[in-house]
Amino acid sequence: MSDPSAVMRTLRAIQLLNDALDRMHSDLTGLMKMNASDLKALRMLAIREQQQRDVSPHELAEHLGVSTAAVTTLIDRLAAQGFAERHPHPRDGRSRILVLTPKARAHFFQHFGGHLSTMRELMEPMDSTDLHTIAGFLETLATRLSSEQRESDPT
Repeated sequence: MSDPSAVMRTLRAIQLLNDALDRMHSDLTGLMKMNASDLKALRMLAIREQQQRDVSPHELAEHLGVSTAAVTTLIDRLAAQGFAERHPHPRDGRSRILVLTPKARAHFFQHFGGHLSTMRELMEPMDSTDLHTIAGFLETLATRLSSEQRESDPT
């Protein structure tokens, strides 16, 4: 059984992390000269790419909580800037998937690389077992929170 003070400390730490990530993403929108929705879209595409998962325009619209018309405009803007491309879906030739471009990866890393270095510096001296425990907790938390959000969505 967990110590209630340890649980509260962890919940407060999650709040602090969330606040820091919000500020970091706000800063990135200015540095990358794009709006918050564009940055969220690029971040989603990058994460799904790491997971080797395709992203359809419909999935992007759901993720951002916008209409398909709004996401079409967003995708057009990202494509015009050279950050995303529409490709034929590998299993359904009638639909499209969205793919990050090398330019998007380079641009994102240029502005996010310092943050990644800071994170790596903090993790480097840590024990692998502890890091696996932290990673497992964060992965489970993200999955559960995403599942709860989908279940509570009235659409």
